[in-house]
Amino acid sequence: MPPHKKNGSRSGQPAAGSRSPKHRGYRAEEAGTPKKSRWSAEDRAARGRSPHGRRDGGADGGKQRPNWEPRGKDARRTEREWESRANTGRPERAGRPRRDLDERADRPRRDFDRAERPRHDDDRPARPFGDRRDRPRRNSFSLSRQEKRFAPQDDVVLDRLQAEATRAEDVDGVTFASLGLGGNIVRALAELGAETPFPIQAATAPEIVAGRDVLGRGRTGSGKTIAFGAPMVERLMRLWAESGKSGGKRQSGRAPRALILAPTRELALQIDRTVQPIARSVGLFTTQIYGGVPQGRQVGALQRGVDIVIGTPGRIEDLVEQGRLDLSQVVISVLDEADHMCDLGFLEPVQRILRETADGGQKLLFSATLDSGVAQLVDEFLVDPSVHEVAGEDQDSSAIDHRVLVVEHREKGAIIEQLADRGGKTLIFARTRAFAEMLADNLEDAGIPAVSLHGDLNQSRRTRNLAQLTSGRVSVLVATDVAARGIHVDDIDLVIQADAPDEYKTYLHRSGRTGRAGKRGTVVTLIPRQRQRRMGELLQRAEIEADFVPAAPGDGILFAIAQGESGAR
Repeated sequence: MPPHKKNGSRSGQPAAGSRSPKHRGYRAEEAGTPKKSRWSAEDRAARGRSPHGRRDGGADGGKQRPNWEPRGKDARRTEREWESRANTGRPERAGRPRRDLDERADRPRRDFDRAERPRHDDDRPARPFGDRRDRPRRNSFSLSRQEKRFAPQDDVVLDRLQAEATRAEDVDGVTFASLGLGGNIVRALAELGAETPFPIQAATAPEIVAGRDVLGRGRTGSGKTIAFGAPMVERLMRLWAESGKSGGKRQSGRAPRALILAPTRELALQIDRTVQPIARSVGLFTTQIYGGVPQGRQVGALQRGVDIVIGTPGRIEDLVEQGRLDLSQVVISVLDEADHMCDLGFLEPVQRILRETADGGQKLLFSATLDSGVAQLVDEFLVDPSVHEVAGEDQDSSAIDHRVLVVEHREKGAIIEQLADRGGKTLIFARTRAFAEMLADNLEDAGIPAVSLHGDLNQSRRTRNLAQLTSGRVSVLVATDVAARGIHVDDIDLVIQADAPDEYKTYLHRSGRTGRAGKRGTVVTLIPRQRQRRMGELLQRAEIEADFVPAAPGDGILFAIAQGESGAR
């Protein structure tokens, strides 16, 4: 075998794992010379090194050639390198004698040496070592079992703003006309089925007509849309009269005078269906602005001139930045579902939008849960607001029956099918879009007409699915929380929470989809066995009492709930 093939080496180079002659630890016996324990002083001097092992001149000025002879190309290259080093060495500095390393003595110790520095912790008590009993043991960066327990963050009962409570008996004999609304508006409300005002409407309408900032808190289905819609239209008409103008004739390019913000497209459309006939009764025009659809028609409506804009923060802010929407003439701004607007991350967009409105404009905030979570909006935009809520909206006086069923996860689908197999309309809440779509497909396969409503659907599909539930073509709607915010169907008598909510406010909004317009309803929440304690804390925050009942497919309680028997246990 050729020499350059031995031990896997190439070109005569040493094999991997062998020591190169240039290596600092090169042993003499590997070169065929007897081993020495260490270099003597004479050997170091001959190699141009000091006794300490440093380069220190020598016959060639400290550039001693190696004690091994390279061959071939390595020999020619090495020869050129050593000649270049000898010719281009660094010159000695003029006027500065060279100092031998052996002549260097230890420098005297200075005052600021580290060993002489005073200790800053001399007066500190000694740190105790050993087992720290006040700190939990942890052998990793993961959460301990104690820390994994449910610790609510935003899910707490915040200090509610001091509100003036209005009871149902307080509005007996009160009419919309006595609240300061005009005849045309009263007739439009009668056509919508609102003959007499609800408590929240009777409490807030006079304040809005007078021009005060208002915070209104009422359960979903208590009539909040009419509570701010009707008096807002009346207030605009009075402002028009004071300025010497009037509505009725649509002026091209007329800037809007009122703005209503909603968190979702469905809720914006629902508000428009209620406010539009009221506004048209006095000659005012409305338009909807929301995302998910081309903006061409919306821009065209703005160019023709509108009085009231109803929409979502995202698209409204886009049109403002494009210069297609002028909010400088807006004197009345309404935030529906104000707390949910903040929860969804719309706080900063809403703040930017409200800053574009006229200075000193009237601000109205309405929601089912209105607490100090909207404190930033209240502090910045509202001046001496009038706070109202409906008294007696607790579990005792509510028309909603709350149930909590403790089920096995693998049996959840079968239980939902048994609950939804009924004659009335059912709304099912799912946490994710994929789960909502899967539940709707499973119900369809079981012969139960069902559709889904979630963010992955385009606007036309969402509108069509919601219309199918309203018309009765399907009996079950499976929706996510955000998409369900705009659902306004009075005859939903069963709400199933396939996924339990994480916040008490979400529970209140979900349960508000049933028991509307004085009708009874049932809310059923499905939870696993290990979630009972957490669910109990959530219901306590929501001030709701509910029984926890174990359930399995085929149990009688499922049949009783499906048949609407509120007293079943």
